[in-house]
Amino acid sequence: MGRRRVTLADVAKATGVSTTTVSLVLAGRGAELRISDDVQRRVRSTAQELGYRRNTLSVGLRTGHTQTIGFVSDTVASSLLAGNMIKGAMEAAHQRGFMLFCGESGGDPDVERALVEAMHDRRVDGIIFAAMYTRTVAVPEGLDDGPAVLLNALPAAYSPVPSVLPDEVEAGRAAARILVDAGHREGVHLVGAGPGLDDVPPNSIAARERLIGMLQVFEAAGVEVVSAHQCPKWMPEDGYDATREILRHHRPRALVCLNDRLAFGAYQALAEAALSVPDDVSVVSYDDHPIASWVRPRLTTIALPHHELGAKAVEVLFAASERRRRTKSAPVVHRVPMSVQLGESVRTVPAPSR
Repeated sequence: MGRRRVTLADVAKATGVSTTTVSLVLAGRGAELRISDDVQRRVRSTAQELGYRRNTLSVGLRTGHTQTIGFVSDTVASSLLAGNMIKGAMEAAHQRGFMLFCGESGGDPDVERALVEAMHDRRVDGIIFAAMYTRTVAVPEGLDDGPAVLLNALPAAYSPVPSVLPDEVEAGRAAARILVDAGHREGVHLVGAGPGLDDVPPNSIAARERLIGMLQVFEAAGVEVVSAHQCPKWMPEDGYDATREILRHHRPRALVCLNDRLAFGAYQALAEAALSVPDDVSVVSYDDHPIASWVRPRLTTIALPHHELGAKAVEVLFAASERRRRTKSAPVVHRVPMSVQLGESVRTVPAPSR
């Protein structure tokens, strides 16, 4: 048998005060109810010495709050890169005195629904519903029965639930500016999506928004994109094949790859053609996957802010909880900035002599 759990009554007896006083002090309401600082110190010290722990289940039943957040995702937990979203959410929750409960569905709608129900059964104070990559999702039935946030996802149909997304449009602008600022005005090709905004992999918000940002900057700078190659998947072999196709018809000066894995494949195709990065061809990419730091020269890439996305989701969840208590409001999309990670894959092009 384990040792008996220390109760509020035990702490009250050892301190010489009432059980009500102990309860109020340990709930953080001592100052509010004018309990002296000396009594508050004695109560906390005694509780620590005796090893008292609050019964969160009974507190939750009494107050309606369990200090817990549910995190339901498709494959975030098992993803090398996106897993940092959980870390960011966990740290932000811990700073507020909350615990994170995680469940992974593998993308199965029935499992998603069951996980959401299980979180509500456990009386979590809110749910973060996350996707491994930025996409539209069918919002599980019952998600908005309490405070909730969509992380790295937009609802496929109307939903009052707010969303937290990376700022992909601005990331597209940043990638294009890198080439424009380096003097690239011709020989620019896109690998992964385009030329039209609908020429993107299925259900890919990131591809479309990155294209929007890039094309805005290129058009404003008078840069014509020579060709764009849509890839249904963004894996190294797809970048390799697309770059080989470009080389059959063109002599590229710069490639913008829609993610780092595509860029890795592009590096291989350029090397086989005896073209070096960046002396012959500049390369810019997205995501800041570990590949970006492994290849030589190191890729210049626009980083996905996974940790910051997770932390922002917790912040928005708390704000959504407050708004829910006050009034109904239209859903909001919160954008998290994507930072530029400068490598050595972009060459500065000398201005033409006059």
